[in-house]
Amino acid sequence: MEEERKPRLKPIIEGAETLSLGISMVVAVLIGVAIGLGLKKITGIGWLLWIGVVIGILAALLNVYKAYSKQYKEFEKLAKDPRYNMGKTDKDDNDDDED
Repeated sequence: MEEERKPRLKPIIEGAETLSLGISMVVAVLIGVAIGLGLKKITGIGWLLWIGVVIGILAALLNVYKAYSKQYKEFEKLAKDPRYNMGKTDKDDNDDDED
């Protein structure tokens, strides 16, 4: 009598991925600020700090977009899975468009 073994680490890994998104956002902004401070110190031009901040924020937004794309692909896989489509088929979806 062999029971199905549930993966014990899967919830931990999923939680770590979610946590890593938040951490990567903070790190991206901090790296951008560090770049801006470095440029300001090297050149003496004060507004270069803000260029670094903008670069950091854009990098953080890129990280969010990548995470969203990854989750959307997973959602699409689940939407096509017959176990989760509530009895609807592709033919049912096409019939609604013809009315």
